[in-house]
Amino acid sequence: MKISVIGAGEMGGAFAAGLLKGTLFQANDITVANPHEGKLTKFAQLGASVTTDNKVAADGADFVAIVVKPGVVKSVIDEIKDELDYKKQTIINMAASITIDQLEEWLKKDGEVPEIFQAIPNIGIEERASMTFIAPNGKGAANINKAKDIFDDLGLSMVTNESLLFTGTAMAGCGIAYVMRFMRAATEAGVELGFKANDAKDIIVQTMNGAVKLLQANGGHPEAEIDKVTTPGGMTIRGLNAMEKNGFSNAVIEGIKASLKK
Repeated sequence: MKISVIGAGEMGGAFAAGLLKGTLFQANDITVANPHEGKLTKFAQLGASVTTDNKVAADGADFVAIVVKPGVVKSVIDEIKDELDYKKQTIINMAASITIDQLEEWLKKDGEVPEIFQAIPNIGIEERASMTFIAPNGKGAANINKAKDIFDDLGLSMVTNESLLFTGTAMAGCGIAYVMRFMRAATEAGVELGFKANDAKDIIVQTMNGAVKLLQANGGHPEAEIDKVTTPGGMTIRGLNAMEKNGFSNAVIEGIKASLKK
């Protein structure tokens, strides 16, 4: 099984790096294409095939992942379209704001379209820790596990309606930045209270890691875990109440909602 990644920018590079750390593809079955050779060096060193020619990348791959900026998607499709065999190849589009209807229109050849999966991951895909949302076209819906297996190997994936892809991006794609901002703020609090900056960061990272693993292990609700560490008159409830007084929960909710506003 072979996969080609067209585009080695921030997301394309992260996707390729995750694939190389994953379990589904051998390094020599992964091709990374990018117009600038400099971004390809590290992937070649890790055993992937690399090329500056998108046509070469598309030829013979079972999966062709288009991971470029939205404004470039059509030109990439125009470039590789003649190389594609719709009976054997699947298209994965990871460029946001491009619709399935657009992709089918651009890819249509002799009245046929390929299997298409819209896949919106987050940057955690580089460490096989992405939350990825997948929406198939009609042809891809019958074989959704083909795409889901790839992205479950790189974190967790969720099949959803195309209309929810932007909402998923606000929660998981943008959410990486929101979590990092919380970590930064908590680190600064630790510094103010006497810890060195790196030590404070390590404390917060490990604490968040513990919180995540608790929820993953028991499938419980966050409030149930909060109750376990919130004692009457204790430190935790004083801290939580101070956060709420300053609008913590509302700020998070409004921030995620604001991501969807234009």
